[in-house]
Amino acid sequence: MTAEPPTIASARIEIRYCTQCRWLLRAAWMAQELLTTFEAEIASLALVPGTGGVFEVRVDGVPVWERVADGGFPGIGELKRRVRDRIAPERALGHVDRVAREGRD
Repeated sequence: MTAEPPTIASARIEIRYCTQCRWLLRAAWMAQELLTTFEAEIASLALVPGTGGVFEVRVDGVPVWERVADGGFPGIGELKRRVRDRIAPERALGHVDRVAREGRD
């Protein structure tokens, strides 16, 4: 029996947050959640300070959440689903997926 080769982490995530609004703690918490959930898939995660009310999450340069366009901040479950859909679409998220099917985040 042979073991499957390890997955090579390749996803690059960027969380851009507004320093004027003091959203560093929110960005850092979301970064920690993503790093814990997708530890095998994430090659790097950067917190990028910005201004003007910005809060955006990008995966490999593609926006997965934009505060203005998406209407506020994501629930962590929704953010994990959007990131998962970009970097590991076949992966189940356990309770996060069950809660989404029940209509809660």
